[in-house]
Amino acid sequence: MLDLLYRAAAATPTPVVPTPTTPMPGTSLDFFSAIMWPFKWIVEAILVFWHWIFTAVGLPADAGLTWVLSIMGLVIVVRSALIPLFVRQIKSQRKMMEIAPELRKVQEKYRGKKDQLSREAMSRETMALYKKHGTTPVSSCLPLLVQMPILLGMFYTLSDVKKHAEWGMGGVGLLNKELTFQFYEAKLFGVAPLHTSLTEAVSTKPDGWEATVTILVILVVLMIASQFITQLQSISKNLSPEAKTGQAYQMQRIMLYILPLAFIFSGVFFPLGVVLYWFTSNIWTMVQQFLVIRNLPTPGSDAAKAREERLARKGKALDATGKVIPMEKYQAEQQRLFEEAQKAKAETPKRQQPVNKQRAKKQAQKKSPNGES
Repeated sequence: MLDLLYRAAAATPTPVVPTPTTPMPGTSLDFFSAIMWPFKWIVEAILVFWHWIFTAVGLPADAGLTWVLSIMGLVIVVRSALIPLFVRQIKSQRKMMEIAPELRKVQEKYRGKKDQLSREAMSRETMALYKKHGTTPVSSCLPLLVQMPILLGMFYTLSDVKKHAEWGMGGVGLLNKELTFQFYEAKLFGVAPLHTSLTEAVSTKPDGWEATVTILVILVVLMIASQFITQLQSISKNLSPEAKTGQAYQMQRIMLYILPLAFIFSGVFFPLGVVLYWFTSNIWTMVQQFLVIRNLPTPGSDAAKAREERLARKGKALDATGKVIPMEKYQAEQQRLFEEAQKAKAETPKRQQPVNKQRAKKQAQKKSPNGES
């Protein structure tokens, strides 16, 4: 496959390199570039693979549609590969939510105690809870940390297209200078270059810049809206009542309205190709989260109640382990648990109420046959 891609790239005629408007890319690898090199190579390989597929079925090599579809294919491949990490992240977050009440009890126990012994005891009890439930705060963040190099590789590969094309260079791998120039020449709807940002279009005003600005503004708005909806459905539907009372929930609500400001800044300076990637990735995240909230909601959340109602309408319910079972079996299980609870309550010895000495003496006299103590 790689040989076919290399031969296809070699068969492409050498383009006329445009006049550079950007600083010359560095020829030596710094520390950050050396770390990002393998991730950019993988991203380029996937991008070129999809470009090869779409050109093989008849799409022009330098057409905007060809490269837009290639970017979408890149997002699909990378995000599909990250699904196992996403599932692990969800499980870790669920476990952290399950032990949240126990963690609050530990914190309340040592509230106001700032001596060394109390801090050490609080730390030991907290770590014991994490060990008991098989989770840590880091485990829920680890999947995100693993994703970052791949996502950065996608970002830098798409961002460097203009710089590399203007200096007659290719990427670090299969995205050679001919393919890079084709990407540089590609225009969305035939008017908006994929390498142009909103600020660049407004400042330089090339031919058709009004259409480019309009397309970029629409995409930035859609990108922000998709990110907002993703965050909103998470904090409005998939949090338990207990989670909605903490300070973390208030911070989430504040960030819900602050993050769009950051995305406005990003959308203004990022090339159209990067904005397309980001928007496609947001759509993937939104759909993925919708499916998780619908089918695996947080216990006690509004989404969990909605799922139980949907199952009830179908004559089904969830057992104690979260497995979907017929309603008759669920009712029988609940009746059995109720009977076991009643039986255990009846067999539990009643607690003897404490009495004072005078009352105890009177009770003893009543029980005595001759009325004597």
